[in-house]
Amino acid sequence: MKYVNHESVVNRMNKRLITNRIFKTIFFFATLFALVILAILFYRITTQGVGYLTPEFFQNFGSRFPAKAGIKAALVGSIWLMCVVAPVSLILGVGTAIYLEEYAKKNKLNDFIRMNISNLAGVPSVVFGLLGLTIFVRTLSLGNSILAAGFTMSLLILPVIIVGAQEAIRSVPNDVREASYGMGATKWQTIIRVVLPSAIPGILTGAILALSRAVGETAPLVVIGVPVIIQFLPENLLSQFTALPMQIYDWAKRPQAEFQHVAAAGILVLMMFLLIMNSIAIFIRNKFQKRY
Repeated sequence: MKYVNHESVVNRMNKRLITNRIFKTIFFFATLFALVILAILFYRITTQGVGYLTPEFFQNFGSRFPAKAGIKAALVGSIWLMCVVAPVSLILGVGTAIYLEEYAKKNKLNDFIRMNISNLAGVPSVVFGLLGLTIFVRTLSLGNSILAAGFTMSLLILPVIIVGAQEAIRSVPNDVREASYGMGATKWQTIIRVVLPSAIPGILTGAILALSRAVGETAPLVVIGVPVIIQFLPENLLSQFTALPMQIYDWAKRPQAEFQHVAAAGILVLMMFLLIMNSIAIFIRNKFQKRY
């Protein structure tokens, strides 16, 4: 008596292999298409903007003349902005994730909170700009300052950091926690010395993506009224400023063809800024991966 029909098994395996090849080919061409488009964009930006990457471009302020236009104020403003966004979003995001995963009880209310945090990650950035305009600019009277923009951007990326940190904390094996408790450690000591060091690589992965989004966002800055061109550098957190996306946006919308090349140079600077930020975060992540 035959329990297995070999012919049927072979037919099913052939169908699965054919389906696998089809989807593999589709995914390959989808990836190739994305890479080709990215290469074309990078080539266009590089060929247009590399000629404007001169020392004067980094030393000059914005100007209505393309030859005199520079990115000094925008670059310094973006650095100031990230000095607010990074600590505020990381402290609040990781702290919220620790509470939800380690301390909050498993009930419907907390499940509802977790679900809404995940949903907030998909809200358009202009909505967070309106929220920042209402709370920080008008209610708290911070104006269009670095502090107001930093808090607004922190709200924008906070859900992404929280979700990423939750997943990273959740991935730490319970055996590690139980071993720490068995050695006499308290819950807080276990979190600080065992859970967080093990989860830092995953937390930083989400933080890298979130901070990269914050650097390149323009809509919230437009809504809260960040100026496009300023002729001075910020002195403190309550100073007015401009940022790289705002400056690039202003250059790109100008009718003169030369400003399109200046905008391309600004995009190259923004890309370099992102690469430096990501490299630092990846270095820290890899260091903790080797340690734990």
